[in-house]
Amino acid sequence: MTPVEKYQRVLGAHAASRGLIMNSDQATVEPLLQGLLANGSRYGVRTCPCRPAVGDIEKDRDIVCPCVYAEADVAEYGACYCWLFVSPAWIEGSIPHRRVPERRPPEKTMGL
Repeated sequence: MTPVEKYQRVLGAHAASRGLIMNSDQATVEPLLQGLLANGSRYGVRTCPCRPAVGDIEKDRDIVCPCVYAEADVAEYGACYCWLFVSPAWIEGSIPHRRVPERRPPEKTMGL
């Protein structure tokens, strides 16, 4: 089993404990997991690869995956910002697969 496959199992179980479902589309999921692992090596925490991190846990805490915005994104749009976590309705195709707007406050990303 590859490191990405191992991490997918671990993250999937952790996310499920928060009521989140990992997207079943491996073409979407695999690059995101690779980015999370790379950010873990780079910053010491696995921050969302879809958002800029500064490498300071206090400043990046909100984007440690699954980020604090994921549950609200899934509840409102059926998927989180990067589509790593989705709802059953999203998987079934009964809600549109659309771009999820950024919830992270602009002051969190300014000055990077």
